[in-house]
Amino acid sequence: MVPVKLSIVIPVYNEKNTLETLLTRVEAVDYEKEIVLVDDCSTDGTREIVDNYKTKKGYTVLMHTQNQGKGAALRTGFAHASGDIIIIQDADLEYDPKDYGKLLEPILDGRADVVYGSRFLGGPHRVLFFWHYLGNMALTLLSNMLTNLNLTDMETCYKAFTRQVLKSITLKCNRFGFEPEFTSKVSRKKFRIYEVPISYSGRDYAEGKKIGWKDGVAAIWFIIRFRLFD
Repeated sequence: MVPVKLSIVIPVYNEKNTLETLLTRVEAVDYEKEIVLVDDCSTDGTREIVDNYKTKKGYTVLMHTQNQGKGAALRTGFAHASGDIIIIQDADLEYDPKDYGKLLEPILDGRADVVYGSRFLGGPHRVLFFWHYLGNMALTLLSNMLTNLNLTDMETCYKAFTRQVLKSITLKCNRFGFEPEFTSKVSRKKFRIYEVPISYSGRDYAEGKKIGWKDGVAAIWFIIRFRLFD
């Protein structure tokens, strides 16, 4: 156990097939924690599953009345998070909560304020989608050029950061623009950023993957916007 409290913020949209398994894995991780679950107006039965956790100890359950996007769901979750360290967790099974220890180590030993869990630093991963990989590399490269960072995976879901980081930035993006926005703003504030290797069990579109090429195009705009115009 670590002498800090974690807030695990989980944005949820149409993940009825994976949510309960994911939450069981999060519960099993041996840290003092709260689980902040934000349903972004799911329509596939996920909402009814989320509703079952409203009275469960250790959970804060929040419901959007209309779909707003991942960034909006995260902002809702952040506003209700009370932990010393915040970890973002997707509701699918692509990211493994067993990696929390890797994310936390640089923060707990005083080296980092923000930690990115990189899918491209040699951890085990499912082999999928060359063009997605290339797109991620291109977006990370563009982001690095404008932020002067040397990240390998700007678009990763797994980001852990201290409460001070959260209090020091104002987030605006509603959809997947959260990733470049967050990166731009923590770099501008000169927070200490680390990367650690994580495992990654990517899924294909038949299994529920949502992000597509339009989100990649939008990410290019957000990378430029939040560095040059925000």
